[in-house]
Amino acid sequence: MTLARPFNLCYTLTGPIIAAKCGRRSNRSGKGVMEMTDFDSDLEKYEYMEKNLYTAVISDALDELGVTNRVMRENIRPIHPDNMIVGKARTMLWMDVYEVYEHPYKIEIEAMDSLGPGDVVVQATGDSRRNAPWGELMTTAAIARGGRGAVLDAFVRDVKKIIRLGFPVFAAGIKPLDSKGRGYMVDYDCPVECGGVPVKSGDLIFADYDGIVVIPQEAEEEVLRRALEKAQRENYSKKELQAGRYLQEVYAKYGVL
Repeated sequence: MTLARPFNLCYTLTGPIIAAKCGRRSNRSGKGVMEMTDFDSDLEKYEYMEKNLYTAVISDALDELGVTNRVMRENIRPIHPDNMIVGKARTMLWMDVYEVYEHPYKIEIEAMDSLGPGDVVVQATGDSRRNAPWGELMTTAAIARGGRGAVLDAFVRDVKKIIRLGFPVFAAGIKPLDSKGRGYMVDYDCPVECGGVPVKSGDLIFADYDGIVVIPQEAEEEVLRRALEKAQRENYSKKELQAGRYLQEVYAKYGVL
């Protein structure tokens, strides 16, 4: 994919400033500006995104770039309305089985033990309805490794326990069945399709109550630049509409709806 010329993402302490090139300087308020590279870690960046972005503006930014088919199907929902996920995908591929394998959890255990800080588990089962490959123990293991959430196109179990653990999970439904003899993880960190969307390990996952967006790794910087810019314009539009300005003039000024 060929993208437009690279941009740096710059932020004031109160919100984003979008510029083609921006080093350390002061804005008109006198507050400092920092570039995206000035975050101490990816985790700090993810936390900033959680506070300042949402799936709608990210989806719009992808549309502007002509990157389509990046929003997962609407049947994959959060197990709690406050669930939100921002982090790097770690893909895991499943298949349905009809017998108990000698080592039914072998690859699953290996994949879970390989997780690191900032990872988001993406389990692709081909929309299986035969089992729930995610539950309390998988959640506990992911938390211990620094995982930031899980997305699966199948079912989840132990839901109340997971909610108490505070770990965000998006799934296609709830069912108490174990995977043993019903499903088997065949590979991980491989290209998959989950919720109708292609996903590779390293892609950025952004999920909130409106849905799940997958940002391709090669487009991440430009998508985030555009999304932050639009979020800022939407905030300005909202303030002017609340002050009584007409929608027509506000749209003419900021160009967002």
